[in-house]
Amino acid sequence: MNEKEYQSRIAELEALLEEKSARIAYLEEQFRVAQHKQFGKSTEGHSGQGELFNEAEELVVEAETETAEEAISYTRKKPVRKPLPKDLPREVIVHDLTDEEKICGCCSGDLHRIGEDKSEKLQFIPAQVKVIEHVRPKYACRTCEKNGISNTIKQAPVPHSVIPKGYATPSLLSQIITSKYQYGLPLYRQEAMFKQHGIELSRKTMADWIIRCAELFKPLYEQLHQHLLKQPVIAADETTLKVVESEKATSYMWLYTSGADSPNGNISDAEIPNIVLYDYHNSRAGQCAVDFLDGYNGYLQVDGYQGYEQTQATLIGCWAHARRKFMEAKKGAGKKGSGKADWALNHIQKLYRIETQLKDKTVEVRYLTRQEKSLPLLNQFHTWLTKSVQQVLPKTKLGEAIQYCLNQWEKLARYTFDGQLSIDNNRAERAIKPFVIGRKNWLFSQTATGANASAVLYSIIETAKANDLNVFEYMMICLDELSRPNADIEQLLPWQFAKR
Repeated sequence: MNEKEYQSRIAELEALLEEKSARIAYLEEQFRVAQHKQFGKSTEGHSGQGELFNEAEELVVEAETETAEEAISYTRKKPVRKPLPKDLPREVIVHDLTDEEKICGCCSGDLHRIGEDKSEKLQFIPAQVKVIEHVRPKYACRTCEKNGISNTIKQAPVPHSVIPKGYATPSLLSQIITSKYQYGLPLYRQEAMFKQHGIELSRKTMADWIIRCAELFKPLYEQLHQHLLKQPVIAADETTLKVVESEKATSYMWLYTSGADSPNGNISDAEIPNIVLYDYHNSRAGQCAVDFLDGYNGYLQVDGYQGYEQTQATLIGCWAHARRKFMEAKKGAGKKGSGKADWALNHIQKLYRIETQLKDKTVEVRYLTRQEKSLPLLNQFHTWLTKSVQQVLPKTKLGEAIQYCLNQWEKLARYTFDGQLSIDNNRAERAIKPFVIGRKNWLFSQTATGANASAVLYSIIETAKANDLNVFEYMMICLDELSRPNADIEQLLPWQFAKR
């Protein structure tokens, strides 16, 4: 082998070594990210079914840690217990001295009352179940009977029922629906709970009731849908759902929402109503969003999924997703750290700090402040991205984070164009969480009909919650009114119902 061949061989080996080293670094990064997802604590997550096992113990440990930290601090905070609601029924028990004890032990004079101490204890009364028996006496004419005339029997009409010929009342149906969709309690567990009260109520019967109730709520759902499409800003997201009898392995529950994160029960006409709607499909195709939005051309705040590009809406990006990409890059770097990921995270934090200051400001103030403070930061960040993309390997987590921001840049910067817009899509992510948490309990839907019913009922419950309503009472009253002819749907809209 001559010198030239030798040098060529060395170059080949060095290139191969560099390629293998890059591959090993990439796999190590992927391993660290996967390890953190599996075992690390997520600051953005909610308690799942597995986490609930240790919930009490973890909360006690957290409380003890906070107490220890307060002991070290110079300004120790005294815990303050919130008072119990004043509208709860109260039973007053007076613990008084006997007449013999109301004598002074020194001079034998009578003691007089100088005040009193009060303390409150909260008692829980288990749910009560009772049967309402409807009796309808029958009446006939004796005279007609004697004269052989055809007798007409008179009787009061059959009382109204949400489910004709069924024994379920609006309160029972509301209890079953809210237990499943608000608190994630599967029907087989509810079946066991009813059995404790001596009631044989099968999950099949409850499932049938739920389907029929969802049909009753459909007109209200459609009315909410029409109101949603009139809003200037809609946030959207989607998550997977397993439907056993579906032809496809994975189905999707799409979510669309408007309004603010905080409940707002009494809104004026000028304010945006809080609406949360779910829409079931056995596909993640962009056509699903196109069909639901039905020509909507306002602002649509979403993540980076390409399916939303097919809609006529103006898409707004999500800085929470961009930040998450850089967080993964930081975790993937391990102990050696990543200066570029830290720089990006700190810069994004500056953008969020501005938004914190604008939380309670008017639309105009938010727009002007973003133009003055946020735009320069965004321009600086874009310059850094353009430079960094040439310095970082594209297949690393950091490279993916940088490329994501560049691909989404026009949408990410668009939130500064209008004071009505948000910096991220957390509104939709928080709205879809109840469905994700519930899915951990009931795991799947049996049929597409059941999935569609779930979409309707989740929509009504989450919209009621967003408008700060008592969900059980709202569902109960809606069931009673929607099952009657000529129901006033407009008055059952959550923000209108709150005024009643």
